[in-house]
Order: sequence, then C-alpha cells, then structure tokens
Amino acid sequence: MHDVHERVPPAHSLQLAKALEPFRLFFLEDLFAPEDVAWFQVARQQTSTPLAMGELFVNRHEWLPLVTNRWIDFVRHHISAIGGLTMARKIAACCEFFNVRTAWHGPGNVSPVGHAVNLHLDLATYNFGIQEQHVFGPQSREVFPGAPEIRSGYMYANDLPGLGVDLDEKAAAKYPFKAPGGSRGNDRRMDGTIVRP
Repeated sequence: MHDVHERVPPAHSLQLAKALEPFRLFFLEDLFAPEDVAWFQVARQQTSTPLAMGELFVNRHEWLPLVTNRWIDFVRHHISAIGGLTMARKIAACCEFFNVRTAWHGPGNVSPVGHAVNLHLDLATYNFGIQEQHVFGPQSREVFPGAPEIRSGYMYANDLPGLGVDLDEKAAAKYPFKAPGGSRGNDRRMDGTIVRP
C-alpha cells in the first residue's frame, strides 16, 4: 500500500499509478484530492493499480459516484466524519453491490473507541478489505481499558459489552490536554475549505 495524500498533481498521479503496476500494490490511496475526483474515471481507464479514497469525504455526493462507477476499489472513510456507525453500515452495504471493499480510516488521532467502532464494523461487513491500525501505548490503554489489541498484524476484539472499551476518568485526569494537535476539526476551515493533512 502507498498513500499519495493528494500531494501530486493529477497528471503525475496517473504516471505514478501506472509506474506502480509491476509492484502489484494492495491499493494506492488518495491518488487525487477530493476536488479532483473526476480524475478517477481517467485513472480507472489507464491503470490496473487498485485505488482507495475517502478519508476526507463527509457526504455521499463525494463517494457515491466513485463507487457506483467502479472507479475505486476501497472506501477509506473516517467514521465520525461521515455520520457514525449507522451511516458506515449503509455505505458498506452499498459498496458490496459494486465489489468495493472497506478500509476504514484509522490513524493515531482516532481514539481507542473509534478503533473499536472500526473493528466491529469490520467483523460485521461482508466486503471487509483491510483495517488501518494504530498501536496504542500504555497511557492510552490505561485511560481506555479494553482498547482493541494488535497481535501479529491482527486486531482483536474482546468479549466485553458494547464496543468493549471503557473510559477511566481518574486515569485521564493524570494526562491533561496540553495543545490542540491533530484532529478531524483541523481538516477543514470554518468556510469548509479542505486543509491538507
């Protein structure tokens, strides 16, 4: 896998996708910026490299044409940005009709609760593809007991109720919030303009 992160102009992105064909990637992520998604039609006609897109999407008008036209192979939505668990289930079901698999967005700025949501979606989704993971350190595991565990490249659910993750408020008080840092709130300006990650 490789993430372009929308950093390359569209024509160069096409060159990259074609040049990577001999390496048989699992997928090439975010080949184009959200405002350049029309280029996916051109990419599908020119390359056999599997394509993934969606971590910056927030509504169906952004991803639906890519899925229904079979211009992408994986959806990479950020669950909280698209409307949560219920909407993600609907998206996965829609994608199943078009042989598009899931690869939910799961970077380090997604909490252990968010990763548990991704994991439960994966376990209940017929067209599961792969899951991005973050290995949480001891402080995060102390604050969020029951966080999904990663062992030998696999993410494991537990048998606790609900999502299986709790919040220890006393432990959280030991680690006060210090700076804004990265969050989904920093990905778009107040007027909706996308800010590149």
